[in-house]
Amino acid sequence: MNIQFNNRDPVYVQVVRHFKNQIAKGFLQPGQAIPSRRELANQLKINPNTAQRAYKEMEEEGLIKTEKNQPSRVTSNESILQDLRDELIIQAVNEFVTSVKSINVPLDDALTLVKKKYEGEKGDSDD
Repeated sequence: MNIQFNNRDPVYVQVVRHFKNQIAKGFLQPGQAIPSRRELANQLKINPNTAQRAYKEMEEEGLIKTEKNQPSRVTSNESILQDLRDELIIQAVNEFVTSVKSINVPLDDALTLVKKKYEGEKGDSDD
């Protein structure tokens, strides 16, 4: 597991974000066991308390479930998984809209470019 940490956000938030992305992309499957808190701390070279805080946050959001004496596992709750995908889509759209509005791109032009890019056509910009 490899995460490029930034200095803006708390480390535990970045760990949660990483797990959310891995789940949404299908790299972590519903019901799949994830590393223990101690293993994660060792892998990422972070404080064990930071790993604990990330897992606590994910448990509170319902993303993972931990049973006594069992490894933590990715939720199998389809509603939670769909909410996660929706959250990440909305976040990406918000970032995109903020960016294109800041350079005054007309809505029709932005939608045309998105459609071309999404369908795999090459636009006027460098890829």
